[in-house]
Amino acid sequence: MMLRLAIMDEKSQDLSGLRIDRDRPPPSVGRALRWSVVIVVGAAALVIGFFYVLRGVGGPSVEVARAQLVGGGAGASTGVTANGYVVARTQASVSSKITGRLEYLGVEEGSVVEEGEIMARLESADYAATLAQREAELGTARAGLLEAEAERDQLRRDVARSRDLLARGLTPEQETEQLEAQLTTAEARVNRVRAQVDAAAAAVGVARANLENTYIRAPFSGTVLRKDAEVGEIVAPAVTGGGLTRGAVVTMADLETLEVEVDVNEAYIARIRNGQPASIDLDAYPDTSFRGHVRQVVPTADRQRATVEVKVSILDVDPRILPEMGATVEFLEQTEEVQPATPARVFVPAAAVRDESGLQIVWVVVDGRVQRRDVEAGPVTGERREIRSGVSAGEQVVVAGHEGLEDGSRVRIAPR
Repeated sequence: MMLRLAIMDEKSQDLSGLRIDRDRPPPSVGRALRWSVVIVVGAAALVIGFFYVLRGVGGPSVEVARAQLVGGGAGASTGVTANGYVVARTQASVSSKITGRLEYLGVEEGSVVEEGEIMARLESADYAATLAQREAELGTARAGLLEAEAERDQLRRDVARSRDLLARGLTPEQETEQLEAQLTTAEARVNRVRAQVDAAAAAVGVARANLENTYIRAPFSGTVLRKDAEVGEIVAPAVTGGGLTRGAVVTMADLETLEVEVDVNEAYIARIRNGQPASIDLDAYPDTSFRGHVRQVVPTADRQRATVEVKVSILDVDPRILPEMGATVEFLEQTEEVQPATPARVFVPAAAVRDESGLQIVWVVVDGRVQRRDVEAGPVTGERREIRSGVSAGEQVVVAGHEGLEDGSRVRIAPR
């Protein structure tokens, strides 16, 4: 009996090892659960990190401008500056003299042309045919004139012989009179045919002028700035209303006549006079100043804007200077004595200087972050303000978007 119980206990122990433990998940499920947790945690970490990176890189959007170096030349500043644009004194939109379809265009933007050079041509087959017809008519008229002159000359000789015979009593007077009448008629015919020759020659001139008008030539030596028409389009001297007709073929200018046109507040125009030296700064080249002088103060004012237009010639010819570039002109004092060179000064837009707690500050963008700078600012001249210390030429200063800026924070530069 004891032996049977021992055997049953051994069997029950062996069978207990084969029982499934339903309270513990299988190994594959546990591994899947652990991997799921790892993936979720990793994704959350990436999202959080990406959010912080974006917040750090982006930051608030600001508008910036570069600090400009002005001066360093002879002459003292009058304290008057004005903004304007570079223009060409000699500029034209070149069109055709007659209406026609553009057949040939031999220039591109930037092409340099000489005065009288053919830049384009209209379809001209009909004008060439008309010229050939008129030349043929002129040839016919000239041949008729030769025939009429020959007949007249022969009658002159006949009249001379008849008069000689009449004087000697060898011919009747009536015959001589008939020959003289025929001579008068012949001379009238010669005059009529000669007038026909002149008319035919004039018609040839008109036909040749019409053919010449199909050629579009450069009115002066210069550079092509823009093509206003393409081959196949209809061009005309003047365009009214809508449609596909072009009024100009190209726009060209003489780049050696570039100057700056600025509007000066009428309150300061008394400080400006013809021939006055000036310093010109281009927005495209903030670190370079160009010499100039006042060519003309336009003798009228704009009542809406209370300004007077001033034209300033550019003395330093530079191929980098192009029409329609933005420019700032500083007018200098003109004295008979030789003045020492004035020190260079740094200017920023007036909107860049902020007053905080009695201090003047400027926010400077360096490597995508803003720095708060305490500066010593001079008076406002036009739309600019001199910075005597705290900012160097060429640095980017914030002109809009100051709200919420913190020293060292990242910012995004808004496109201008």
